[in-house]
Amino acid sequence: MSNNRPLQRMFVAVPPRYDLINGMFTLGMDKKWRDKATLKCLSSQPRTFLDICCGTGDLSVNVARMTSREVSILGIDYSQPMLEKAMGKSKKVSAGINFNLIQGDASALPLNDESIDCVGISFAFRNMTYKNPSSEKHLAEVYRVLRKGGRYVIVESSQPESRFIRMFFRLYVRTFVFWVGYLISGNKGAYKYLTGSVVDFYTPAQVKEMLINAGFSDVEYQPLFFGAAGIHVATKST
Repeated sequence: MSNNRPLQRMFVAVPPRYDLINGMFTLGMDKKWRDKATLKCLSSQPRTFLDICCGTGDLSVNVARMTSREVSILGIDYSQPMLEKAMGKSKKVSAGINFNLIQGDASALPLNDESIDCVGISFAFRNMTYKNPSSEKHLAEVYRVLRKGGRYVIVESSQPESRFIRMFFRLYVRTFVFWVGYLISGNKGAYKYLTGSVVDFYTPAQVKEMLINAGFSDVEYQPLFFGAAGIHVATKST
């Protein structure tokens, strides 16, 4: 996100307890949600998989662990501290899997056109698109590197449809998540942004419109935990 340096600096600063706080934020459900997203990624039997904004590598490692066929996996992130944590997790990956992690910019992917069968993103789509001046570039890059018929699988926080549930979800994020994140990480600014972006993030219908406008088709949505999170699957038109 080269045009959003404050956000980039934030994700360089938060990795030491990032996984712990994420688990507390989702009450431990993020692992199950990521497993569901992984199955969506693997259902199209990709031979090449890109984990964009891979962070500490959970989705990449999941794909490597859960696949039953040969697949080339690439994780890319701009935060070197995040990648270092991902490299530690990558030791769990089978030696037979082609698994690589590189530092890079999501708005200028170092990949050829139509070179990837499936792109996945785990709880980072919000940061790529919410009030981000590079949002259109990010979506255009994902579309560019996907082969025709390829899938873009997104697991992300969402907006519950129920007004009652949405009210309590926002209260939980603004109080518990913010203060626990701040106290554990010591980074108040990071968790002020993170909780604010969760509370005000787009609805599933708005995300679908964004993906359709970027050229994708057949956008599907699966709500998780009463709509507090969800999985979007967008297909590149053939």
